[in-house]
Amino acid sequence: MPKTAYNLEERTAKFSIAIIGFTRGVTKDLVTVPLISQLVRAATSIGANYCEADDAESKKDFIHKLGICRKESRETKYWLRLIAEANPSLKTEARILWQEVKELNLIFGAIINKSKS
Repeated sequence: MPKTAYNLEERTAKFSIAIIGFTRGVTKDLVTVPLISQLVRAATSIGANYCEADDAESKKDFIHKLGICRKESRETKYWLRLIAEANPSLKTEARILWQEVKELNLIFGAIINKSKS
């Protein structure tokens, strides 16, 4: 069976790479260093958990792993918001990343809802 046109494994990996690049441009200080760390952990976790979901052992396991993806994407939006507030010059770039992770969050939610029915 051919894969769908949307490769979420690749999309989440590209998102993680974009987050890594973005955080390299954030001014490092007492406020932003912990925010950067939290953002990188949450954002890169999305793709890792999607890979686990893709190899799930059961439907229940699949839904659970996608639920983690959805939670981590929501958390990523939060950290992006705080970093943008701490570094106003990065608001435009943060907003682009925020929009992508919002879309990922919606996709995971739709997959979860479809899988439950």
